[in-house]
Amino acid sequence: MIKIPTRVLLVDDEKDFVEMLSLRLNEVGEKVTPAHSGKECLETLENKEIDVVILDIKMPGMDGMETLGEIKKKFPLVEVIMLTGHGSTETAVEGMKMGAFDYLMKPADFDDLTIKLEAARKRKDEQEERIRKAESKLLVRRSGGIF
Repeated sequence: MIKIPTRVLLVDDEKDFVEMLSLRLNEVGEKVTPAHSGKECLETLENKEIDVVILDIKMPGMDGMETLGEIKKKFPLVEVIMLTGHGSTETAVEGMKMGAFDYLMKPADFDDLTIKLEAARKRKDEQEERIRKAESKLLVRRSGGIF
């Protein structure tokens, strides 16, 4: 079976962490775009097709929660996996209430991350397919069923 790469936006202010995780994700066939701030994340989403954002909660300036809110407002189909390294599972759970797909504690187990990444990508694909079907039905209804 051919693996379709997930277009991942990895957002964390720790540049070494982003570099290492990007390398590992690229090795398993994902297409990773790095970003080092919430602002850079949103700018990237404006200009690039992304399936899943891996988003650190604790960042200077626009933190992960604020960034998540903007992502869900402007790009509702993009799935978000929250990363927290500060033991703040309460914040991560709050992120899920705001629309994040899931969360991981740093240091994240790479296998757990790839499993969650695949599940998030699948959910995004399924949602896009439901939207396409609904749009098709709407077109048929508007045209009176004649093409």
